[in-house]
Amino acid sequence: MNPEATESTSSGPAATPGRMTLREAELWAEQQLRIREDLRDRARLDASQLVEIATGTSRVARLAHPEAALTSAQQERLSELVQRRLKAEPMQHLRGSQEFYGRDFRVTPDVLIPRPETEDIVTAVLESVPDRNAALRIADVGTGSGALAVTLALELPGSQVTALDISREALLVAQRNAERLGAAGRIRFLESDLFANLRDDACFDVIVSNPPYIPLPDAPTLHAEVREFEPSLALFAGHDGMDVYRRLIPEAHARLCPGGLLLMETGGEVTWILEALRKGFHAVQVRPDLQGIARVVSARRH
Repeated sequence: MNPEATESTSSGPAATPGRMTLREAELWAEQQLRIREDLRDRARLDASQLVEIATGTSRVARLAHPEAALTSAQQERLSELVQRRLKAEPMQHLRGSQEFYGRDFRVTPDVLIPRPETEDIVTAVLESVPDRNAALRIADVGTGSGALAVTLALELPGSQVTALDISREALLVAQRNAERLGAAGRIRFLESDLFANLRDDACFDVIVSNPPYIPLPDAPTLHAEVREFEPSLALFAGHDGMDVYRRLIPEAHARLCPGGLLLMETGGEVTWILEALRKGFHAVQVRPDLQGIARVVSARRH
């Protein structure tokens, strides 16, 4: 999770002109998106993607035949998509999907949109596992779209994964992603507030989590596409953003097998987390993302 800040208001889009070619459609969509200041930097890319969604044509096809005309239905669809984007609706919601670790995951307003930074958790897990066919027991706490659970189940074919989420709607999205990507047989989905609904003797070799970590006072600084369209439950964690970590770290310690690995995404503030990991953990590591921000904290249970 790495939401982008800033936003701006806009006036509505102009009505679409008469029948447009693919090239004209992209230019028109870009022009409309530039009305909104906080969309200008990616207006051209978004316009291209909206035309692709509306027409079902690839970028290669549009470059090869820019003079091809949109049908009336395609033009109406494009106008609708542009209007939704001008309200800051995320492109991932307009597409209905987001790529994560080379796979296409369905996303809805019920789940956090997977971010590239979260892939670092997968990388860290794989680097820690000498045998990818090992029979690992893995828990994904707050699975959301299932991006981590499904990816780890597929990358570690000997593993059994438990995907936990407090949101029933999110679990349904995760289950559908697992079924579509061929991982459903090795993932157990459970509605649970952290580990609350697990059996008392449940124990894991690896626990991963991308918990909510944005402080509530920071809400006004978030881009509207994050603040207004992604689930608050997956974004905010109390006044300082640490509320979930305060529960997650001790509960994860109790659920890890001796030597088990805990990996958590963070928003860059790790001082409290590192202090909390002093009790019962060792081999604590902080992995920065490409911007140099502390993004993944890992530790092993004593």
